[in-house]
Amino acid sequence: MLEGKTLVAMLPAADLERAKQFYADKLDMKPTMDEGGAVRYEAGDTWFYLYQSEFAGTNQATAAVWEVDDIHGAVATLKDRGVEFQDFEIEGLTMDNSILTSPTGNKAAWFYDSERNILGLLQRPD
Repeated sequence: MLEGKTLVAMLPAADLERAKQFYADKLDMKPTMDEGGAVRYEAGDTWFYLYQSEFAGTNQATAAVWEVDDIHGAVATLKDRGVEFQDFEIEGLTMDNSILTSPTGNKAAWFYDSERNILGLLQRPD
């Protein structure tokens, strides 16, 4: 029934203005629609909403991931903007400079936004 339908991410924000500032300053993203309690952002052919919620930061898993062509460059740029990446110890996998490489060649990195949502970057092998 839902196959082929667009899936939209919803990211909670305890302080929507602070979150909007983070997305503008750190991720260089500007809202495409502001509905008061929710703000829409476009990312490639997809979009996501930031919305006001008292439950922001309670998810302990990745909420959204951007696919990138050059994860090393993306991580370096975001670090230069003050984004702090998270390093994990995962048995059988290695992390180098905050980038995990899987046995299949996927590379991934994770960081928190201002609202403690876990966000990530993913680069698939060529």
